[in-house]
Amino acid sequence: MSHKRIPKRRAAMAAGGVVALGAAAILLPNANASQDGGSSDHAAAAPRTLKAADASDLAARLAGLLGDTFAGSYYDSGARQLVVNVVPGDDNQVVAQAEQAGAKVRQVDNSMGELRSGAQTLKAEAGIPGTAWAIDPRTNKILVTADSTVTGDRWDRLESTVDGLGSGMATVRKSAGTFKTFASGGDAIFGGGARCSLGFNVTAGDGSPAFLTAGHCGVAADQWSDAQGGQPIATVDQAVFPGQGDFALVKYDDPATEAPSEVNLGDQTLPISGAAEAAVGQEVFRMGSTTGLADGQVLGLDATVNYPEGTVTGLIQTDVCAEPGDSGGSLFTRDGLAIGLTSGGSGDCTVGGETFFQPVTTALAAVGATLGGEDGGAGAGDASGAGAGAGEEGDAGGAGDAGDGGAGAGDGGGAGDAGETGDGAAVGGGDGSGLTG
Repeated sequence: MSHKRIPKRRAAMAAGGVVALGAAAILLPNANASQDGGSSDHAAAAPRTLKAADASDLAARLAGLLGDTFAGSYYDSGARQLVVNVVPGDDNQVVAQAEQAGAKVRQVDNSMGELRSGAQTLKAEAGIPGTAWAIDPRTNKILVTADSTVTGDRWDRLESTVDGLGSGMATVRKSAGTFKTFASGGDAIFGGGARCSLGFNVTAGDGSPAFLTAGHCGVAADQWSDAQGGQPIATVDQAVFPGQGDFALVKYDDPATEAPSEVNLGDQTLPISGAAEAAVGQEVFRMGSTTGLADGQVLGLDATVNYPEGTVTGLIQTDVCAEPGDSGGSLFTRDGLAIGLTSGGSGDCTVGGETFFQPVTTALAAVGATLGGEDGGAGAGDASGAGAGAGEEGDAGGAGDAGDGGAGAGDGGGAGDAGETGDGAAVGGGDGSGLTG
C-alpha cells in the first residue's frame, strides 16, 4: 500500500523572518548537543548541571519528597541547575536530601499552599476578562497581568483583591495589548473560513495518523483543508476550549498519510523524539506560519488566562513572540522535545509580548495519542494543522472569567479565527520557517 505524504509548501516568510532565521541558526548547530555536564568530581551536595527536561523530572520527584516544604522550582538556564524553593521547617533532613539529589535549595517565605490559595481567591473575586495569573517561582509570588481593557472599576477591583492577599504575595503589571487568540496571516490550512497552524503530528489511540493543534481551532470547524476552498484532508476528532486546556486532535482522512515526528525548518528538519514537561526558565522555540521561528523562555506554569470566549487553565506562559496566524503552532526545545501548542497572547514580534501554550503532555494524555519515534507516533512534520481560531500571541482582546492555576501574566489570548500550519505540515507558514512541529 502506497503512503501518501502531504506536500511541503514554501512561501516567503512574513514579519518574523529575520528573527526566525536567527533563531534557526542558534537552534540547529546544537540540536544534538548534550547539556548534561555533571561531573563525578563535584562534591556530593553541589548542584548538578542538567538538561531542562531532566530538571523537570527532578523537580517532580523533589516535590513529593519535600511535601509541604516544597514551594516551587525553576531552571537556571545559565548555570544549568534546578533551583528548588523551600519554606523553613523542622525537618532539615529532606532539604539535605534535595541538595544530595543535585538541586540548589533556596529558602522563601510563601508556601505553595499559600500561593495556590491566593490564585483561588483571584478566581473567585477577580475573574475579570483581560486578566491572567500564574505562580512565579523566581519571585515566590503570584504574577498577575491585566491587559489594556482592564480599567476603571475593574482595575480597582483587581488591585483591591491583590492587596487583600497580603504583602509579598502577588504583583500586578499592565500589558499594552489585549488577550486574544490570533487570526489570519500567512499560509495555513483552512476550515470554516478560518485558518490555523499544525502543532505536532501524532499517532491516535486507534493507530491512525493525526495531528495536534489549538482547541479553539478545533471547535471552529470540523474539517480542514491544505488550501483555501480546497478538499478537506483531516477531520477533528476531539477538541477542548475553553476550560481545562486549549487542544484538539485532528485525524487525517487518508489512513495512509505519512506523518513523521519532525519539525520542518525549511531547508532542514528537526526530529521530534517525544514530549516533555516545561520548566520555568527553560529555553524554548516556537514555529508559526506568520512569523516563522522565534525563541524565548518559559515564565510560568499552570497559568490561567481569561479570554473573551472564557477561561482556560493549565497553560504555559512564555516571553516568546507570536502574531495572528501562528495559532496552534509548535513549541519545542533545541534537542527535539515537544513542549506546547500555541494558545494565545498579546504583543507582536516587533515589540515583543507574552504568549500562552497548551502543554503537549497534557493534550496527549487527554486524547490518548502518542508522539515520537519510539512510540511510533508522528511528530510534527508534514501534516497540516488546522483550526480556526486563534493562535499565538497578538494584540487581542479581553478575557473571560478567570480560572485558577496560577499566574502568568502574559497577554495571551482570546479566541480568534485562525491559527496556522507549519510548513512541514500541510501548509505552512513561511518558507524556512513553517515548523509544524
